[in-house]
Amino acid sequence: MTVKKPVGEVRIIGGQWKRTRLAVPDRPGLRPTPDRVRETLFNWLGQDLTGWHCVDAFAGTGALGLEAASRGAAQVLLVEQDPGLVAQLQSHQRRLKADAVRVQRGDGIAALRQCAPRSQHLVLLDPPFGAAQLFAPALQAARHAVAEGGFIYLEAPAAWSADDSGLVLHRHLKAGTVHAHLLQVQ
Repeated sequence: MTVKKPVGEVRIIGGQWKRTRLAVPDRPGLRPTPDRVRETLFNWLGQDLTGWHCVDAFAGTGALGLEAASRGAAQVLLVEQDPGLVAQLQSHQRRLKADAVRVQRGDGIAALRQCAPRSQHLVLLDPPFGAAQLFAPALQAARHAVAEGGFIYLEAPAAWSADDSGLVLHRHLKAGTVHAHLLQVQ
């Protein structure tokens, strides 16, 4: 499957690939994290992610995971189901010479479940907004994968409310229709 002509682009906000533009193809449910939200997220996390292990479980354009790699993350796994988007992610990886980035085609939740327990410093969850059924299993799988003191970023169309998942809200931002949450294991 080929990637359709881009309908827009996003840019990497900081780090070694600052100002690099990433194409956004026309895909149902594909809605990259806005620049302002990514900037806020990485202000919350700190600008230097040197040595971090990260998973972007619903990579899409790769903006979140590539932003982490740009800021020094040691390992970033970009997981995406759409074969056209996977090809685009692989192209970005080659163009940027992003040796710390690995692209995997498949299910993001399954990839998180395959991570060693408590092995990730940051898990990025930005499932398609129309797929509300993915949020609970994605959070459960991310909780398994995230290290003590690590973070889970959840982007959703509604505010996350505390439940019995064992996660606590560290930070929250509402920007337009986007609710950005930074969660930690309780």
